[in-house]
Amino acid sequence: MEYLRLGKSGLSVSKVILGCMSFGDPTRGTHQWSFGIDESRPYFKQAIEAGITTFDTANVYSMGASEEITGQLLREFAKRDEVVIATKVRGMMGPGPKGVGLSRAAILTQVDESLRRLGTDYIDLYQIHRFDADVPIEETMEALHDVVKAGKARYIGASSMWTWQFAQMQHTADLNGWTRFVSMQNQYNLLQREEEREMLPYCLDQGVGVIPWSPLARGRLTRPADAESTARSDTDGFSKILYDKTAEADRAIVDAVGAIAEERGVPRAQVALAWMMGKPTVTAPIVGTTKPHHLTDAVAAVDLKLSADEVARLEEHYTARPASGF
Repeated sequence: MEYLRLGKSGLSVSKVILGCMSFGDPTRGTHQWSFGIDESRPYFKQAIEAGITTFDTANVYSMGASEEITGQLLREFAKRDEVVIATKVRGMMGPGPKGVGLSRAAILTQVDESLRRLGTDYIDLYQIHRFDADVPIEETMEALHDVVKAGKARYIGASSMWTWQFAQMQHTADLNGWTRFVSMQNQYNLLQREEEREMLPYCLDQGVGVIPWSPLARGRLTRPADAESTARSDTDGFSKILYDKTAEADRAIVDAVGAIAEERGVPRAQVALAWMMGKPTVTAPIVGTTKPHHLTDAVAAVDLKLSADEVARLEEHYTARPASGF
């Protein structure tokens, strides 16, 4: 495993980040395919043994159950100072103004709830889960700054939004001497590369670490275009919004991944992840897992280096499309 600084910050993260949305309670929230704590335990053990130190969850995943499982299993397999815990705030967690959004009331309430569920006294990376247009940017940034100054979070990060919105938030922090975001968690993969136009260059220029979600396009890059659907894809309504299974350009990209994987004698996932890890704008992808080999492939991709010709073959069929996932 390799370890890198998250942007210009002093925070060190593993080259593979374990996404914890798969771990939760299928009866809570909208992730009916999630694993309970006993099913989740082997994945955390495997991740720690592979050298993964960074774990990403959110308060809204399984309505808090993901945070509970993440916190408990990390206590079982690691020392607190040896791991990086990242979680998020914004999604609906309850009725009233303190249960949703990025107001001061919501942030200060929800950070304490996340700390309680995680069973820790600080969060390494506290991220906003999308932009909140209903709250003044100044209110959000000052509240996040106060969370950091109170010692409840060490660093703050952001997630999918328009680049101009992210720039406004960073500028607001600069004007007031408040804490800046050190990371951007956005959607980026071979089937969705619109972030290459503005967000990724902006992050590179500003020294912001990039930790993409859905690096395997909800699994579409790991299997043939005509493969049968999975339990997750059948119940994941968000995936249907993000990707069009009938798009010819996407099918050509998926076929290119398959061809290179066959030539290399490795699984498709390794090729798609190696492509991403080779981008200078990317710090580390967030990889979800529902099977042990998903983690094995992610770790192996760290050492897989693609040639310039292979990268060109993977990228040649991409066509412009609307940005999604905001």
